[in-house]
Amino acid sequence: MENMQYGEELVREFLVFRGFTATLQCFDAELGTDIGKGFQVDRMLNLIFSVYIPKFQPDKLLSLLNFFKRYITSTAESAYLATLLKLELSILRCYVVHALQSGKTEKVVEFFGMKGNDMLHTNPDWTCWFAIPYLKNPNLDPQFRIYFSREWYDALQLSVRNFFCVVFNGSRLPAILKISSEKNTVHRLKKDIKQLNLKLSQLQALLEEKEAHLIQQKSESALVPAVKKDQIGDVPTINAESLLRGMCEEGIPFCKDDQGAVASSAPLLDESESRQHYNYNAPQKFISFMSSDSICSSSYAHPGEERQGSPYTENGETALEELPEVKVDFQETFLGHTSPISRCRFSASGDNIASASVDGTVRIWTYDPSTPSSRNATIYCGTEITALDWDCKSDRLLLIGTADGRIKAWNVDAKRVVCDLSTSKQFSRVLDVKCSPVEPIFVSAAASKGQVTNSIQTLGFASLTVWNMKTWKAMSVLPLGEDPPAITSLCFNHNGKILAASAIDGMIHMFDMAAGLQITGWPAHDSAISSILFGPDETSIFSLGIDGKVL
Repeated sequence: MENMQYGEELVREFLVFRGFTATLQCFDAELGTDIGKGFQVDRMLNLIFSVYIPKFQPDKLLSLLNFFKRYITSTAESAYLATLLKLELSILRCYVVHALQSGKTEKVVEFFGMKGNDMLHTNPDWTCWFAIPYLKNPNLDPQFRIYFSREWYDALQLSVRNFFCVVFNGSRLPAILKISSEKNTVHRLKKDIKQLNLKLSQLQALLEEKEAHLIQQKSESALVPAVKKDQIGDVPTINAESLLRGMCEEGIPFCKDDQGAVASSAPLLDESESRQHYNYNAPQKFISFMSSDSICSSSYAHPGEERQGSPYTENGETALEELPEVKVDFQETFLGHTSPISRCRFSASGDNIASASVDGTVRIWTYDPSTPSSRNATIYCGTEITALDWDCKSDRLLLIGTADGRIKAWNVDAKRVVCDLSTSKQFSRVLDVKCSPVEPIFVSAAASKGQVTNSIQTLGFASLTVWNMKTWKAMSVLPLGEDPPAITSLCFNHNGKILAASAIDGMIHMFDMAAGLQITGWPAHDSAISSILFGPDETSIFSLGIDGKVL
């Protein structure tokens, strides 16, 4: 209503400016009788069926219909144009029928003589109608009899009413009314910009405060007193783990990038290292290493032990190498999980991310803020999530493996579980699922329950099952030999013909999917393998062991 009043004021202002006083008076008079404040369906029907047709005004009737055709084609709902053309054909035939029923045959001849060529050019169905003025009883002719019935006339009026109701009650507005809407939109955007600027200033102030606090902590860490080597005997030994925890509590940065921004802190020493005691001079070297501007390392050596990738040499000095700087062009933080996240998987297109938590929930995210978030969802499985994988051909299906031997297929478009499979009771824990990049199949790695040691349930034997994603039934079981150790990770090559599987005994197995047989295998690690992946050219395989080695 506000937009309507604003538009009326603009029209009134224009008429006064141009001096159209008579038009202004008519305008004010019609505004006083306007009830609906907009297009009136009843008025349109009355104009067509009670004025133009009964009074034989075909020019005005065609002019009105042409106006609506221009009106529809200038808007987004051009799909209505086909319906309007069909209604136009019926309305003009209604005019011809009414003229014949009124005994005004000359009006029909005049109408065809004036518009016949155009009508025949636009619609060949008018050809037979040119003979209707010369028929003695056209209402009895089988070709025209239906148009002279009351039922056809009532159905035409109802169709025209329904069409105008849909068109007039739609979201379209005359251009003059959009001025008010755009003005309101500008006001709202200005208000939003003002609030965002205020929030930005608050965040900038908070950032400056944090930076000042950080600089203060750096200055405090730089004031650690140096102790001479001859004072070593007078200084008590310090536990390395306690020292690291103290550095964390005091906010001392462990590593930072070239701009001085603090990076993630390095992991604490393991339990065996925490039992070693060092004199005060050794932690000084340790602090110097951890505060290096160019290196963040997560690998530490035991005293007297050489390890690949260790920052220490034989004499205890640090041997550091420059690592290339990693630049992050885009970063988005997702909030929602209340427990530690155990798995994350990108979809085939990379537009969606699925993350699983140890509390049995799976969340689907859309990382791009400009993409509609209709696929975002939270899936409650009620038990620990042990495996995640997307359908390789689309972003539509997400496979979820659980610790109780269930495999659920989640449809992101329908936002529901479309299939809930169960592995055999003998192999009741799903460790990994992997979809074929070519065929509608996937392979699941399940394990049986092993022995209980120190109140911890260990993994038992392994099972590899091939499933059909159309029927959601098991197709075959891949051979692993007698009493095979549990399979921890699966990976297909680019065409899905070869499957690689890693086990907790450090073995890597290769399967020919067409034959359903194991073609080779070799010991890769001295401990369990947590993950494997084909190299880019598929002439190599990368494996990650729980011992921290990548081979």
